[in-house]
Amino acid sequence: MAEHSDNRHRPDEFSLIEKYFAPLSTGAPGAYGLGDDAASFMPSPGMELVMTVDAIVEGVHFLSDNSACDVARKLLRVNLSDLAAKGAKPLGYLLTTAWRSDTPVEWIEGFAHGLDADQKKFGISLWGGDTVSTPGPLSFSLTAIGEVKQGAMLRRSGARVGDDLYVTGTIGDSALGLAVAQDRLSVSMHAANMLLERYLLPRPRVVFGQALVGLAHGALDISDGLMADLGHLCAQSGLGAAIDAARVPVSEWAQECLDVSPNWLETILTGGDDYELLFTAPVSAAQHIDSVALQSDVRVTRIGKMVEAAKGLVAVNAQGRPMSFKHTGFRHF
Repeated sequence: MAEHSDNRHRPDEFSLIEKYFAPLSTGAPGAYGLGDDAASFMPSPGMELVMTVDAIVEGVHFLSDNSACDVARKLLRVNLSDLAAKGAKPLGYLLTTAWRSDTPVEWIEGFAHGLDADQKKFGISLWGGDTVSTPGPLSFSLTAIGEVKQGAMLRRSGARVGDDLYVTGTIGDSALGLAVAQDRLSVSMHAANMLLERYLLPRPRVVFGQALVGLAHGALDISDGLMADLGHLCAQSGLGAAIDAARVPVSEWAQECLDVSPNWLETILTGGDDYELLFTAPVSAAQHIDSVALQSDVRVTRIGKMVEAAKGLVAVNAQGRPMSFKHTGFRHF
């Protein structure tokens, strides 16, 4: 199919793989050009593998009018963000694609081009996967594989009482970008474009995440929302946390939304899809963290502290009053 939703000229499954996806395995000898049933790989001496998987579904994680290139790049980046939160170096990935029978070949080609662009950006290759048909919606699953020094993987359960609590980048842009895309938020054209970009293209902190090994105690990436994911960190570490909402970093575009209506603050703190790192570290590591952030060109902000479990998870506003939320973050069920 070249120009219309007519599949008479659409390649079959194996032709699609050979034409669009096998080239993405170049540089990964163990992928065997995607011509075998599996891939093989040996981690570097003294390293252990780190694996993570995420799926995205049309209408849930991306909109039907999002470009194929952006969908593919987001799929890869959300998985790279998980590796970054573990302090792992990305190596390769496995991909499962579920295409509708009416999916244009041009869309599939754009999807492959998006993967190719980010493979080059992040130094990762396709190792294998599966291609299937679906009546809809479009669905994609990606398993990313990385490596980290044995026993050094950053975990959610590593936080300690007294640790400083940090986030990278800015929070809330993606959730606000989705609101723009759904015509629920009206801002200037420049702000709208920047927020939409953050929704479409996360910025996985791959280099910075690796630099946190040996510095951070506990870490995860923010996908469900700052408050929800902080809750996960607290639960796994058996601790509470206290954050100052006024210290949570927001972009100038998000600030424009807050200037229009302070009610958007709850969306910023709970909306999700940030794919920034949330991590804890001892007070003694503050200077080193600042140095690593500067070297990695990543903004890092201390937003609170880890406390004893009995004190719970509390966010206070600019007036020092505890905040309450209708929902702390995104849930599938």
